[in-house]
Amino acid sequence: MNSYFSNKVIVITGASSGIGRELALQMAARGAQLILAARRLEELTQTINDCNQKGASCKGLFLDVSDENSIQTFSQSLKQELGHIDILINNAGISQRSQAEETSLAVDRRIMEVNFFGQVSLTKNLWPLLCNSTHANIVLLSSVVGTFGFPQRSAYSASKHALEGFFESWALENKRTNIHFTTVSPGRIKTNISLSALKADGSAHQVMDQGQLKGIPVEVCVGKIVKGIQKNRRKIYIVQGEIVLITLRKVIPPLYFWLVKKLKLA
Repeated sequence: MNSYFSNKVIVITGASSGIGRELALQMAARGAQLILAARRLEELTQTINDCNQKGASCKGLFLDVSDENSIQTFSQSLKQELGHIDILINNAGISQRSQAEETSLAVDRRIMEVNFFGQVSLTKNLWPLLCNSTHANIVLLSSVVGTFGFPQRSAYSASKHALEGFFESWALENKRTNIHFTTVSPGRIKTNISLSALKADGSAHQVMDQGQLKGIPVEVCVGKIVKGIQKNRRKIYIVQGEIVLITLRKVIPPLYFWLVKKLKLA
């Protein structure tokens, strides 16, 4: 297959559903060699089967990015089997639906472990394999709330702010011309992420937000990510009305704060 992604070794975390699953499907259609990782192995198996039907070379492995031992085991397995990695897509993550003052510190810590420390640890562990690629790309799935704060997303927003700040600093330090960093900041995308979002006590939200239902189709979102990776984009915003909030936060902060307090959060 004549494609930019043909035969590239691509690792995708959180590949069992949502954006991760769709990334796997679209990369499979472009002839990539896929290493797919997730905690939910039954759902991951379905993704693998669907990718195989597209003719892709595809392997699935268990990975819990909140568990350092799991990250070490996963990374060691790849180091034993692969000579290099061309694209690492840090997609695994968890959202939140709770007020800051009501949310237990344990929930705050879990969100940070999954969304920040897990991505940092995995990237550091796989760095040698990325260095071996002639052209590697580290892709971070952040969020528009990595750009501004938002109600009921305190720990989630903090984790994405931390993720963007850490990897932007790493990108500025990086002197290897063969390694590029891409940060993806989606707004509301039509996935099931709100169902597994954590409430104040750590239980699952189990409600499909109306905002998610009206969000950008996941196929469209991933199509933009794929194009952005191919163009070595540093930052990819995938938004609808959220672009207004991004602009106001930068140029008219008081109006931004007034408007967000008026928004329907779900």
